[in-house]
Amino acid sequence: MVKERIPTAIDNNNIMSFFNLRTCNLMQQYIAHEHPYHQLILATSGVTELQIEGRGERITRERGCLIPSTYHHEYIGDGANQTLVLDIPLANLALTSCADEVSRLFERPRFFDVPQTLYQLANGLLPQVQQHTALHTEIATLVLRAIYLNLHDEALPASPRRGQARSRIDLARLDGFIDAHLDEVILVDDLAAQCALSPGHFHACFREHAGMTPLAYVQQRRLAHARELIETSIHPLGEIAALVGFRDQGSFSRAYRRTFGVTPSMQRRCLDH
Repeated sequence: MVKERIPTAIDNNNIMSFFNLRTCNLMQQYIAHEHPYHQLILATSGVTELQIEGRGERITRERGCLIPSTYHHEYIGDGANQTLVLDIPLANLALTSCADEVSRLFERPRFFDVPQTLYQLANGLLPQVQQHTALHTEIATLVLRAIYLNLHDEALPASPRRGQARSRIDLARLDGFIDAHLDEVILVDDLAAQCALSPGHFHACFREHAGMTPLAYVQQRRLAHARELIETSIHPLGEIAALVGFRDQGSFSRAYRRTFGVTPSMQRRCLDH
């Protein structure tokens, strides 16, 4: 579990700051967690695969994400993204000038279209975020209000035709590729290449074909192999976690329990008896 700084009303320089606003590069590392504050994610370049409570999409310059507090989410970046991340602590929310708008924005988790005007705003503000901590509250408020005003114009992307999706997704080929690279980072770009599709089109086709996102499918396959190893081998649990692509045993145990209802250690103890 990656520990994140929980923002407070006063920062180390005694400047009033109701939000934790930062720019970052989300790396090719699988992360799964939840946190006690709302979070906004906007990208000005690159791609991040992100899933909230089973629903996933690609975060790009055209698509952003709102994650309410306590919602479990999983993500992996492409290592080349430039991402604006905004944390909103619930304790500070009432102190802000846009409390009502923020509360409505985070009523539920959502992915949203980023219009060109919002992209230009976010991209233009990145240098200010990096250089001027004192402006973070004002910048965050401006971005949140821009998103609030733009959400009513959001249009859902057209779904791919069923025939197209099913004809282009070779699940057996994908399974073979995933199984051969379980201990590695697997990106949507890698899977799309197996089907000779662009990453964006592949993502939409795969969801229609399999009923889940590529990220969720890869995770499901990792855990299925982990369960088989627990039941049929004597490998230590930490080694099994690494063999199926988890960066640490804690993340592996949490994901395993969410899927199978028991932890890996409980599963093994049951087998021993």
